[in-house]
Amino acid sequence: MADSWATLGVDLHLEPAGSHGLRKGLTDALRDAVRTGRLAPGTRLPSSRGLAADLGLARNTVAEAYADLVAEGWLTARQGSGTSVATGVPGTPSGPRDRAVPPSARGVPRRRREPGRPVHNLVPGTPDLAAFPRAEWLRAARRALATAPFDALGYGDPRGRPELRTALAGYLARVRGVRTDPGAVVITAGFSHALRLLGTVLRARGARTVAVESYGLDAHWGLLRDAGLTARALPYDGLGTDTGALGDEGAVLVTPAHQFPMGTPLHPDRRAAVVEWARRTGGPVLEDDYDGEFRYDRQPVGALQGLAPDRVVYLGTASKSLAPGLRLGWMVLPPSLLEEVTAAKGSIDTCGVLDQLTLAEFITSGAYDRHVRSARLRYRRRRDALAAAVADRAPEVRVTGIAAGLHAVLRLPPGTEQSVVQAATWQGLALHGLSFHRHPTAVAEPLDALVVGYATPPDSAWTGALEALCRVLP
Repeated sequence: MADSWATLGVDLHLEPAGSHGLRKGLTDALRDAVRTGRLAPGTRLPSSRGLAADLGLARNTVAEAYADLVAEGWLTARQGSGTSVATGVPGTPSGPRDRAVPPSARGVPRRRREPGRPVHNLVPGTPDLAAFPRAEWLRAARRALATAPFDALGYGDPRGRPELRTALAGYLARVRGVRTDPGAVVITAGFSHALRLLGTVLRARGARTVAVESYGLDAHWGLLRDAGLTARALPYDGLGTDTGALGDEGAVLVTPAHQFPMGTPLHPDRRAAVVEWARRTGGPVLEDDYDGEFRYDRQPVGALQGLAPDRVVYLGTASKSLAPGLRLGWMVLPPSLLEEVTAAKGSIDTCGVLDQLTLAEFITSGAYDRHVRSARLRYRRRRDALAAAVADRAPEVRVTGIAAGLHAVLRLPPGTEQSVVQAATWQGLALHGLSFHRHPTAVAEPLDALVVGYATPPDSAWTGALEALCRVLP
């Protein structure tokens, strides 16, 4: 039971609270969170329905736990205002009587939290999973299954279901400026699957080196290494990745719309330079458009693929817009690579057919557009709250790379990154320093910074995560 409570409590930052039933466990965990100050006086709690959904409990269990704590004086509840933490400090005349802590222990300062399971998560790369559109997805799944032909449940085309490839071709042309047709789209089990296939093909063609950006994901560099390829970092400066430094590499992997993690778009001159390199050498450009749908203060930067469909491999996924657990991604391939990549994938479709059909229906019905617009508004509000809080609480820290995407880069005073990351660990706050994303052969001026994934926490945990972040900033 204790193990299950460690999982259940993450959204409200609750600690395991015993093994005497769900209601008592939740009640004890909430009481402990208030008593130790992890839920501050006046904090408004999620609705019983919302918390029940987050924790996977019955709504009555949460409502009864709330009622118990209201009766004890730990919480207050008002019609129309929801449930909040009572004002006053437990154990003092202004707070509720502390029935759980002996008098000798009251007033003892909190001990510093030992490193372990993080209470707050600001690691970039994941959207708010609690906001996944379950009801809309279920409706799309029902419609897709009801209308699917019988042969859709067979082994299928290795490129993926034609319904999804057709829906994606139209959507990507409309939203990202991609030039393609359904025949050039290949469905994959996420970006890593796509990169693994491309690495296999490039190595079979005789490639030995792939150029990458100075900042990125070591998981991607590892996939290239597993394919027998060496990743060589391109220089990075104030204009972004320097594609003019490309030489005899067999391919180049870039994030031109929103460089990960620095957050800048590739400069127009350098977009032109990488296309010219591809045309001159025949090496493909691998365009990772990981969060191109999320922009706030600028016009969208169109896909690089639109400049050279015969030289650029466009890569996208549903991991940021919906959820990485769907394992749905796609490649838009130039004719010169289509046959080889399809053969590398195998003779049958290896991606779940029902999820493919559901996503196709989700896109064509307009539900995907509506979901992205709603998510964009919600993440923009979080971004604004992050920028305002940092400006107020840590004026020496500069927030950058926030015109688009789901993360921000917080530029720290020189020499402070490691100490801030360590302080965050002791606070139970998971986040990455910029050095975590620096390639071992990077040609770029070292910077002290944090990479903050402000989309990651659920709504009920966002305020607490932001407060924890502000506490560790210099």
